[in-house]
Amino acid sequence: MKQVLAVVKPHLAEPVIEALLRAPVEALTVREVRGYGRQKDYLNQYGETEYALAFLPKLEIEVWVDDARLEEVVELIQQTASTGRLGDGKIMILPVKAFRPLA
Repeated sequence: MKQVLAVVKPHLAEPVIEALLRAPVEALTVREVRGYGRQKDYLNQYGETEYALAFLPKLEIEVWVDDARLEEVVELIQQTASTGRLGDGKIMILPVKAFRPLA
């Protein structure tokens, strides 16, 4: 089993979540996050020094998926969330040692 973390632009989160709800995922969590990637979008610059770093709003979508369905889920996220522009987000894949529902 794998844990897939997808950090996406807020306006693209709903389509990604809807697509994942139709996909074979074991569980799904969504949280608001702020940060930056390669774009390092600066609000203000004074000469050569940056003094106000813009932490852009994003949503983190966390899903747990069986190994056999991993590529399918990653492709689904990539196709739904990618605009081809800088700042689209990231997808991280982590191994899961154990997965047990509470009930």
